[in-house]
Amino acid sequence: MDLNTVTEVIRRPSARPGMDWREGDAWLAGGTWLYSTDQPGLRRLIDLTTLRWDPLVPSDAGLGIGATCTIHDLYAFAPPHDWNAGALVAKSCEAFLSSFKVWNSATVGGNICMSLPAGPMITLTVALEAAYELWAPDGSSRIVDALDFVTGDNRNILAPGEILRRIDIPARALRKRTVHRRFTLTRLGRSTVFLIGTQTPGTSDLLLTVTAGTTRPVRFAFDAMPDARTLRESIEAIPAPVWFADPNGTPDHRRHLTKHFAEEIRRELTDGDPTWHTS
Repeated sequence: MDLNTVTEVIRRPSARPGMDWREGDAWLAGGTWLYSTDQPGLRRLIDLTTLRWDPLVPSDAGLGIGATCTIHDLYAFAPPHDWNAGALVAKSCEAFLSSFKVWNSATVGGNICMSLPAGPMITLTVALEAAYELWAPDGSSRIVDALDFVTGDNRNILAPGEILRRIDIPARALRKRTVHRRFTLTRLGRSTVFLIGTQTPGTSDLLLTVTAGTTRPVRFAFDAMPDARTLRESIEAIPAPVWFADPNGTPDHRRHLTKHFAEEIRRELTDGDPTWHTS
């Protein structure tokens, strides 16, 4: 779609973009959402792709993901053999409601900053206990827990001119066992619910992340595997306004699916034989 209100494109921003942020500006990375709908308030685009941030930086500390890393590059990443959660990266990429053409343009940071309930990069990074590095226009930066970034449907904690620079996933989370459940109304449709359970090897703990069915990510942490009743009651305690409603599911439907799949995850991790499963 033509953005006929845009009068300027900053092709080569400074290494620390945002210092001259003004009303009507927008960051341009993949642009897959930006160019898909009317943007009457836009006056200037700031192209981040020319900054050439490293897309993927694996290390002993974990995996660093540049915000402009494309979904295609993330999907192609081959994780070290001891990163048990590595397969979850590809599975989350496959949860995109998009074509391979979009994969080549859409970015990890863009999906997170759109902050939609069904954003699979949000699901992935919250489940794997990531931290986000945010850059402010005044040159300062802050580190936030991925869980705290999205506050509601299409809402997050970014201040005007602030930008998501990098996502860091710790190695300890990447070494965890993982099980996921995802439900869609159609085979390639938007997620109605997307749940991920992780467990530290050699323990009986459980970290359960609930997304897509809720307006913001919800995460439950148990030091030991809960029984079915405790897990069910934890999910039932999610406040009613947090459950999401759209053509892909009512809040009641999403609550029912979440309880059902959470119990499957609990049993699978208890039995010690995780498998990949998509409904």
